[in-house]
Amino acid sequence: MTAALLTGCASPKLPTNVDRPISTAAKPVADSQLAQITQARKQKENKAGTSASGFMLLTGPQTAYGSRLALVENARQSLDLQYYAIHADASTGRLMRAIVDAARRGVRVRILLDDFHGTGRNALVMRMAFVPNVQMRMFNPLPGDRENPVSRMWHAATDFQRAQQRMHNKLFLADNVMGVMGGRNLGDSYFGNAESNFIDADVLVAGPLVEDLSSSFDEYWNDKRAYPVQSLVDKKDLDRMRAEFTQRDEASHNADAMQSNAESQGSPSSSSSSSSESARSTGGARPQLPDGESRPRTGDTVTKEQRAQAWDMKALDLRKMPLIWANAIMLADKPGKIPAVDADGQTDPMTARASTVASQHAAKTLQGPNGGSRGVAATNDKKASSSAMPPAVMPDSVVDGLISLIDYVHKDLLVVSPYFVPGERMMATFKAAVDRGVRVRILTNSLASNDAPVAHIGYARYREQLLKNGVELFELDSDPSNLRAAFGMGSTGSATPQAQRMMLHSKVLVLDGQLTVIGSMNLDQRSKLQNTEIAVLVRSKKLSKETTQLIEQGLTHGSWRVVLENGELVWKPPLGSDLKEEATDPDTSLPLRMMLKLLGPFVPDSVL
Repeated sequence: MTAALLTGCASPKLPTNVDRPISTAAKPVADSQLAQITQARKQKENKAGTSASGFMLLTGPQTAYGSRLALVENARQSLDLQYYAIHADASTGRLMRAIVDAARRGVRVRILLDDFHGTGRNALVMRMAFVPNVQMRMFNPLPGDRENPVSRMWHAATDFQRAQQRMHNKLFLADNVMGVMGGRNLGDSYFGNAESNFIDADVLVAGPLVEDLSSSFDEYWNDKRAYPVQSLVDKKDLDRMRAEFTQRDEASHNADAMQSNAESQGSPSSSSSSSSESARSTGGARPQLPDGESRPRTGDTVTKEQRAQAWDMKALDLRKMPLIWANAIMLADKPGKIPAVDADGQTDPMTARASTVASQHAAKTLQGPNGGSRGVAATNDKKASSSAMPPAVMPDSVVDGLISLIDYVHKDLLVVSPYFVPGERMMATFKAAVDRGVRVRILTNSLASNDAPVAHIGYARYREQLLKNGVELFELDSDPSNLRAAFGMGSTGSATPQAQRMMLHSKVLVLDGQLTVIGSMNLDQRSKLQNTEIAVLVRSKKLSKETTQLIEQGLTHGSWRVVLENGELVWKPPLGSDLKEEATDPDTSLPLRMMLKLLGPFVPDSVL
């Protein structure tokens, strides 16, 4: 056994001289189905001939899943997917089946996936690379056996800086005409089909802005950090892994059937009971890497109920979706934010360059209904234009750009960031905003709802000072029964009967009720310094009002209000709940709180 592990740790380095054929998004075809739908909707709203794009906020699992399914079913030219994580589970299975069908009817499919989660069951997603008309690349891959976690951990430890820097962007684009972008990865927990589910936010985009998103995708796709799957793994290995997981699923289904039969005869499983009790005692939290994403437990299987729920999801009718037409820009980190690997297989720190793609004349674009050019490029144009927004400068990162925007807020700032580690610059920015009369409200995860409890350390060390500076803090209540209506999700907010916990994953800002920002970024040091991110900034009072109402409902009815009373932190329960005021992190165990307190001094903000 030891020899096998050592063999895995000695696995070859990343391949060199990799063939990466360059490809780009095709220009939209006017007579394609999605183009016709978009043009008809635009004419109906008297927006034909303008640079405005259409937007629809996607919050609940049905609209989030149904929009993606509709894009696949209506695509005729291309599908481009860029994700940090794609889990090999029921929800993804149905989407991938639809994508295979699209490829068979002639749609060109490109899938770009960060490599961090490409192990174990999730490695099976890489089988898509061997489907005709489907191309798949892995971004910033790690050496090591995809079945041997020790091997992967060893290589991550020996190249820690590059291993922790990930492509966190999330795009789902069809025909270069419509797309979905935002916070969700692809997997059951993002679509209300797991024991622990995310509250998340995406936006459906139609029109010119999609071409900007496609340009960002192309830059990552053609980057030297993107490796074709075929250069990393053989199909026969993936087929063997698939057979093993299929056998594991069947064995699990048989065990579940036996347990169900025993329970019906009055013999409930003690292991199931103890597991459930343990989850409640810790708030469902398990210490994990602070990357802000879910990862199924080792040995987890896909149940028949999950498959049934995924196949019960319906594609949205894109002709009837209520779109809000507005001017917008994209802000995206460039792939060079992450260091590349040199010819000897070593990380070359000189290849890392912090820079961001931003729309030219960004301020003018956001100014009003007819406000300027929509074009996006790796622009060198830094000329200012007259508006309430800042000049179109080149920020070092998406997060830096958003922090700069806050300097221009006059009245109200709403921030939703599941992993919130402000650091000195953000702290100064929030304090300056409060000092000039801005109401600043921030919603983040509570310790109980945080899927990466270690990340909570970075937030907790700033919590008291934020309150002293006048910032209003809210932390998500993890109980599904309190959250279904609070965030406008209806009964599908936690659809599976076994759902035990809800976790915040939305990344949203609303500035002065005029500008809405939706993207993949957290307001933390990991998004600022390590990961690549993408966001869209939409100037629309209507979209801002809709987003604000949804967030405020969640603040009131689905979140703990954290306050200072006599110098001590106090958690006020959500309005209308039967919860009581708390003096410590609600719904968490003393051992978990003590463990994080002990770890705190040794965990720098930069890795959170």
